Amino acid sequence: MTGDECLICKAPLVYSEKDEPAGCAICRGKEMSKARCVNGHYVCNACHTAGTDAIIGLCLDESSKDPAEILGKMTALPFCHMHGPEHHVMVGAALLTAYRNAGGKIELEPALTEMMSRGRCVPGGACGFWGACGAGISTGMFVSVISESTPLTQEPFALAHRMTAKSLGAIGEIGGPRCCKRDSYLSVLAAIDFVKDHFGVEMKKSEIVCSRSEQNNQCIGKRCPFSKINHRTRNETEWRGYPARTGTKDPLSWQKETRQKESRQKETRSFFRLFRSLSNLTVSRWKTDLYLRIHWKHIF
Repeated sequence: MTGDECLICKAPLVYSEKDEPAGCAICRGKEMSKARCVNGHYVCNACHTAGTDAIIGLCLDESSKDPAEILGKMTALPFCHMHGPEHHVMVGAALLTAYRNAGGKIELEPALTEMMSRGRCVPGGACGFWGACGAGISTGMFVSVISESTPLTQEPFALAHRMTAKSLGAIGEIGGPRCCKRDSYLSVLAAIDFVKDHFGVEMKKSEIVCSRSEQNNQCIGKRCPFSKINHRTRNETEWRGYPARTGTKDPLSWQKETRQKESRQKETRSFFRLFRSLSNLTVSRWKTDLYLRIHWKHIF
């Protein structure tokens, strides 16, 4: 793995449980932070997201209705790293652009400017320390922008919170460790369905296959619904796992079905181990029948 950790020396990052004084290795600014690399380097959020202004130009020239496709173009820009708070802006910006292109009634440029302002307020590491990934929060910001939500509105306020909750639920269902790319795509997919149901605007949903696993030192492999191993590998008729065997293109449903299947297999193995152990014991017939009835009912 090449890794994309410390922006200065590429060494792995470490996180403390409490904020500690840190000096940015780029701008020399001082602030409190829980993160630094093993060699002591720290890069502040402002420097980490430097260059994100390029998002606005890209989005204004974009005609795609697919937010995942737009997000992919953003990740190819020089400012985007494997992980970082820039994703807290990118998710919402990609959704605003696709929403406008799919027929949503918004003024895109001021909406993007507002998204930049809000997204930059969510620091890196929020996923682990706040219990709320910035990519998921970005979808709530997106809905709050298109619905003109404020702390005093009724339905827009509710919709923005429900959107954030839906995205965070999808992220939490997969589990950690964090991957900003995976969590961004999960959030985008959650938003596509939510907007269709509540705003009547249908953005395009495409199949997503990760091409950056080698850059992520904490990649979860086949647990990720976007992993290559869970997608087509040789031709149109040869598939592995998601989505052909499940008949769905919803990665969260696929992940849940896979976990349920693994749990049933584990319980079935436990049942047969119990059966063999009872067969080797000298116990009364009725006790054996009782054990089997209880455990068979529990499993099936």
